[in-house]
Amino acid sequence: MNTQEVPSTAGMDPAEPTPPARRRARRFGIAATIALAAALIPGSIAAATTSSPAHQQGSAKPTIVLVHGAWADNSSWSGEVQRLQAAGYTVAVAPTPLRGLSEDSDYLKSFLASISGPIVLVGHSYGGSVITNAATGNAAVKALVYIDAYIPDTGQSAAELSGPDAALSGAATDPASVFNLVPYPGAPAGVVDTYVLPQVFISGFAADLPTAQAAVLAASQTPTSLKAITEPSGTPAWKTIPSWALVGKQDKVIPPAQQRAMAAHAGSHVTEINSSHLSLISHPAQTTALILTAARAAN
Repeated sequence: MNTQEVPSTAGMDPAEPTPPARRRARRFGIAATIALAAALIPGSIAAATTSSPAHQQGSAKPTIVLVHGAWADNSSWSGEVQRLQAAGYTVAVAPTPLRGLSEDSDYLKSFLASISGPIVLVGHSYGGSVITNAATGNAAVKALVYIDAYIPDTGQSAAELSGPDAALSGAATDPASVFNLVPYPGAPAGVVDTYVLPQVFISGFAADLPTAQAAVLAASQTPTSLKAITEPSGTPAWKTIPSWALVGKQDKVIPPAQQRAMAAHAGSHVTEINSSHLSLISHPAQTTALILTAARAAN
């Protein structure tokens, strides 16, 4: 930056009148300083203006809320959380009690009410049923994303939407053939907690994961009330909120044909990948890509 050199006043008597030439030089120096400041200030204002909209645009990005499925927990989304945060999004992984569709949906409604600004709501598996109910009537939710998920209409349950070819279909006639059934305190009459049998979990849920990793997931699964998968759904949010669906072509829990039918009924934008039911774990990059597509559409 060029600076204006001010004439020296050394040796001058302060009481001595300033010569006309020096008065003109001093006025020139003051004018130059003012001109320089005027030139610099707009630049500073422009810099602030340039950074401010960028900051405002960043703050206008939707918060992405991830909802896990049955027999799972928040760690299911670790691959997506890392990638979404790297893309500059605020991410929240919502806790799901897995006590029943109405209870879980109400819990998520309360969680969503604590978030300011637009929301993109993402559900995996049973989490699709939860987001379908929890987002109804919430104007802040701008997009729904279903990852190998149930997309129920009014009155439909996860159990009936799985279809006869699903890995868990045997539970309709013999629950013990696919679940370990465990009573829990305060359960409604006839309702128990379910744990997917290890061999069913490994082959049905996680066929494209290393066997050792699938075995760890099977052993650490979160118990899910039988009520969660049998309770009918309420008025669906997808009737008023745009939706996207990721279909795993190797899914044995919700077979691809079932997913396609639900997505078509809901008018969802569909992407298909070659994955098992646990695409959010086996294919986090592709799962994240679809979430980002929905988020950008909602922004």
